[in-house]
Amino acid sequence: MAMDAKVMSLQPTGLVYDRRMAEHRCLWDSTYPECPERLTRVLERCEELGLLKHCKEIPVREATETELLAKHTPEQIEILKATENVTEEDYLEKLSSKYDAIYIHPSTYRLSLLAAGSTIELVENICKGSVHNGMAIIRPPGHHAMKSEYCGYCFFNNVAVAANHALENLGLSRILIIDWDVHHGQATQQMFYDDPRVVYFSIHRYEHGTFWPNLRESDFDYVGKGKGAGFNFNVPLNATGMADADYLAIFQQVLLPMACEFQPELIIVSAGYDAAIGCPEGEMEVTPAFYAHLINSLSALSNGKLAVVLEGGYCLRSLAEGAALTLRALLGHPTPQLPPMDPPCDVIRNTILDVIYSHRSHWDCFKMQDTWSLAEQENKEPETSLQARHIPRAIFFGPNGPPPTSFETRNCYPVQSSVFLMSVASKLNSLISSTKLYQPPHKMCVVYDSRMLKHFNRNEESHPERPERVSSIQTMLEDYGLLQRSHILPPRVATEEELLMVHTQSHITAMQSLANESQEEMNKQQEKLHSVYLHNNSYESASVAAGCVLQVVDSVLTGESATGVAVVRPPGHHAESDKACGFCVFNNVSLAAKYAIEKHGLSRVLLVDWDVHHGNGTQHIFESDPRVLYISLHRYDNGNFFPGSLDAGHDRVGTGKGEGFNVNIPWNKKGMSDGDYVAAFHQIVLPIAYQFNPELVLVSAGFDAAVGDPLGGCKVSPECYGHLTHWLKALAGGRVVLCLEGGYNLNSISYAMTMCSKALLGDPLPMLEQGSVASVNGVQSIRTVVATQQKYWPCLKFQVALPLEDDILSSQESSEDLTRMLAKVQLTEREISMNHHKDHDASTTKTTTAANYTPMVAAPAPDHSKAGSSSDANSSAGTSAGGSGEGSSFGSARGGDGSRPTLVDFLSENMQMLAEERMFAVVPLSDCPHLPSVEPVPERGIDTNALCESCSSPQENWTCLVCYKVLCGRYVNEHMSGHGHEVGHPLTLSFSDLSVWCYECEAYIDNAILYAAKNAAHRSKFGEDLPWSYGDQ
Repeated sequence: MAMDAKVMSLQPTGLVYDRRMAEHRCLWDSTYPECPERLTRVLERCEELGLLKHCKEIPVREATETELLAKHTPEQIEILKATENVTEEDYLEKLSSKYDAIYIHPSTYRLSLLAAGSTIELVENICKGSVHNGMAIIRPPGHHAMKSEYCGYCFFNNVAVAANHALENLGLSRILIIDWDVHHGQATQQMFYDDPRVVYFSIHRYEHGTFWPNLRESDFDYVGKGKGAGFNFNVPLNATGMADADYLAIFQQVLLPMACEFQPELIIVSAGYDAAIGCPEGEMEVTPAFYAHLINSLSALSNGKLAVVLEGGYCLRSLAEGAALTLRALLGHPTPQLPPMDPPCDVIRNTILDVIYSHRSHWDCFKMQDTWSLAEQENKEPETSLQARHIPRAIFFGPNGPPPTSFETRNCYPVQSSVFLMSVASKLNSLISSTKLYQPPHKMCVVYDSRMLKHFNRNEESHPERPERVSSIQTMLEDYGLLQRSHILPPRVATEEELLMVHTQSHITAMQSLANESQEEMNKQQEKLHSVYLHNNSYESASVAAGCVLQVVDSVLTGESATGVAVVRPPGHHAESDKACGFCVFNNVSLAAKYAIEKHGLSRVLLVDWDVHHGNGTQHIFESDPRVLYISLHRYDNGNFFPGSLDAGHDRVGTGKGEGFNVNIPWNKKGMSDGDYVAAFHQIVLPIAYQFNPELVLVSAGFDAAVGDPLGGCKVSPECYGHLTHWLKALAGGRVVLCLEGGYNLNSISYAMTMCSKALLGDPLPMLEQGSVASVNGVQSIRTVVATQQKYWPCLKFQVALPLEDDILSSQESSEDLTRMLAKVQLTEREISMNHHKDHDASTTKTTTAANYTPMVAAPAPDHSKAGSSSDANSSAGTSAGGSGEGSSFGSARGGDGSRPTLVDFLSENMQMLAEERMFAVVPLSDCPHLPSVEPVPERGIDTNALCESCSSPQENWTCLVCYKVLCGRYVNEHMSGHGHEVGHPLTLSFSDLSVWCYECEAYIDNAILYAAKNAAHRSKFGEDLPWSYGDQ
């Protein structure tokens, strides 16, 4: 397939839009969120960034009746057609009231035809190759439009109609529809629910059914039916405040593994931007720049055939920015570097595990989690610890009554306060101004020098590390026309001063002396080294190789080139600071990393080494340096594969300050292939890399794991190396430098480096083999590495055992189950305080104390609820399409503001820990002899964001209620516990959930005397007073 890539040229990015679509508006409510500015603001921002002129404009057209009838009834087409040019507002509003969250304008029918037809045109142009990818900036949106009902601002299902056209008329058999609109695209799901040709993948706010469209079928266990079983993915978000890290985890743990196994021929994105910061309907925290990363992760698939179709998004500023950066990513511009991320939240971890559980019988990629048997739980001690288990549960709190016969048409959407809007504007201004959108004049630079050919083995002409390795790569890059599209850098020699950054003077001097030595003398030196041959020109070739890599680093970091390729030899990653090793003289890539830090002032460099041999030299040079994250994927064979050192094991994680910054992914058998490397990237490399957030990515690009290599014994395809390169290009603002290391099959390494270069240039990449997944041995290695590294990288939180049984899900759980659970522990609401074995762990407790939850009664659904037009029997009324509504109060995944959760909400979010008995409900004491020791709250108040005064930890902090020192809890460094016992201050207040613990009584205390301190902490944490719950004041 790499050979076919020669004719896979980069085509333009297509764009379809029509400014007439701004005519569609609500005549009777000027503040309706689905407004004309949603289109015009997106186009304005695209123009500001100069994007429109770089796109190939695709003419709009109306969808034909035949095209619409494939997914809609004749009646629905005729009803809307009859409204064309009707100007009577009362009639249009009355008709609109028959449908959930719909308004009809005299232009709606014609513009809905244009939106659907334009989407078809975009898909057709992509499939026929006239454009590489493209975007449809259109409205009205479509993914809620059902076969026989308008719904949720949608009339015709643009994406579904276009996908059907591709299947029936363009010869496609595998389409992936990704719907990241914050509302579930229930209509698209229904239209392909039994069709194995289409994978529908939706990420949507759900909150156990309390969020619109309030459907049971929106949960994770609705996986498709019949031949389509396993081809429907729902990722329900059961809390607000989900951010970049949460969406990234969904892509890395679920979407990308499945997509790589499915290998779609076309990807269509239902691109709603209502999960972006500031959207009143989504209440999520996704940054606009992050959408570019989602696009980048998909662009290597399906030969780059990617169609993005606008759906929702109702904060105009974040909508415009997110959509514009999406188009910018489609154009191949460098992906913006993101602000630092928190780890994925526990709520999304549980959801991801639920999705994996429900799909693992359908997809071979979902084998990363261990299993345990529910049936054996009570009979014997399981192998897996209780802490590492997950029990999937489908919980539905949505309404079950019949759908209403009419719907609100005015004031049926959330309204944000002016204070909140100012806060959002400030946050977006900061994000947009700090996002660097640069486009270097050259997409890729290349460096090569014939002086590197002078180094060869006089004693063994057939030695695998021979000059033809670089000359054959250079020839193929030219043959594929890639050199002509690259910036060719002049080579240079690394100076002695530069070499001293990573090598000792004695080693440099020894290499310099080779120029005047006889072959016999050099042979004697070789015998003292590990797998090295020497030549009179070795120093010259090696110093040129090192200097050439520095040339590329300079070009990339000065903004002259976006990416770079160094076609160099001798290789470098085995070279130790004081000696040559493993065909390597100077450690080129280590020198490049140190050079980037010392000369260019970088503080975080990622070094990925996919050479089949462990880069022992690189690891040793940086193992105590936290500025360089070294990740190596290599064959290990339990220490028996070259270089034959236990240093290549998974447990070598770095030393001193560098502990945790060395990641070894050791393969213990030969034959590792694309599936193993792809899985390692999704499970380990990319999650850790995103958390590290590098400023530069250096790749030790050895291709001796490639198919046909005489030394590696693995089966990685050249195409796979291209995909790995593409995924790395999302990091560090796109600043990626590839430096040749090993690889000894001239054909394989030439094709592999060519595929990597095409990836850096943004060319479409050949598809990987369908069905390729990690081997059993690969899965075991990945699990072992994750278990080792998760203490350093909180993003690696998905190695949790799932039940062995496939049928544990009950058809439905409700708030009644939680009521029974609460009754079982016989506690009143005011008495409840959640703890983990008499202490609190900030990573698993919510930010609102259970003592402050509202009564255990679900709020009623408003009248303007969802019509149950779904095929599912549980479809029913709920909150409006316009937002969270009154029945949705689960709170933020990261403790954001919003309405206070109910006790039912709290228990539902923590169902996992309650079921596993890792969280308990306990009765706090109402009195304590040490309460008189409580001092008044200082005038400065209580800052719940304060760090531990002893170790500066931000996690699990408490404040002493006598002296008001802030110190960490026992699961961090135990400073508060030590303080309490040393100075005799018994009472302390948790910043996690505002509970109070007495060290002397060894119990939780809840008394009115504590209200002042708890209220001060509540104000700091939530910006409002804590409700009084101690009777009459």
